Amino acid sequence: MSTAAIVVVALVALLHVYILVLEMFLWTTPRGRRAFGLTPEFAAASKTLAANQGLYNGFLAAGLAWGLVLGAAGVAVVKFFLLCVLVAGVFGAITASRKILFVQALPAAIGLILVMLS
Repeated sequence: MSTAAIVVVALVALLHVYILVLEMFLWTTPRGRRAFGLTPEFAAASKTLAANQGLYNGFLAAGLAWGLVLGAAGVAVVKFFLLCVLVAGVFGAITASRKILFVQALPAAIGLILVMLS
């Protein structure tokens, strides 16, 4: 993989670690509520669901990191997890917030293109 591809993949992985933290640990805090535009009541009522969602974001980050650690042998792993992030981002943009398209799907698409061009 090219250096640009590695950097973008690593940034996508770090983004998903950040999302994990927001969803699993900061969901009901002012920072977490602000990030997702939540009322205190909704945040409290959906805390368990958000933690589950955060865990899935952690798996995406772990998969991308695993692919990077494998080096050249991990290109297929990186492609798979970037595609998962891309699909999740598109689905989230359709069902939850258009912002997800730019925050999650676009970086994954750029990473996937860079990996495929490497």
